[in-house]
Amino acid sequence: MTNEESKRPEMRGAEARPRNWLVPVLLLSLKDWNSYGYELMERATAFGFEAMNPGTLYRTLRQMEKDGIVESTWETSRGGPARRMYSITDSGKTYLDFWAKSLEQYQQTMDSFFRMYTGRSLRPEEKKREE
Repeated sequence: MTNEESKRPEMRGAEARPRNWLVPVLLLSLKDWNSYGYELMERATAFGFEAMNPGTLYRTLRQMEKDGIVESTWETSRGGPARRMYSITDSGKTYLDFWAKSLEQYQQTMDSFFRMYTGRSLRPEEKKREE
């Protein structure tokens, strides 16, 4: 894309996911079971992180640990090297709840956008009749 094209709104790519999307995705992955980095990276692919740099994942996990929303311990297994096992904290669960509520509101906004975009939006008087 040329510099001139990047100035035109129709030529700029839209962000496909919310900012800092990796944090709630990791918290959601840790909500029901503890996990290690490689497994978390595999789970993140379901949320659009197909080609994630492992450094990005581990930097994010370290920052999440500093922020107190995850914690980690070293797990040693008989068949391999020690690895860091991550788990969500109570603060992490609260943060995940906040994200879920925010995303629910975001989804409603996106639903409204697409209803209008496809011409299926309801006028206020039609909404009242539906209720």
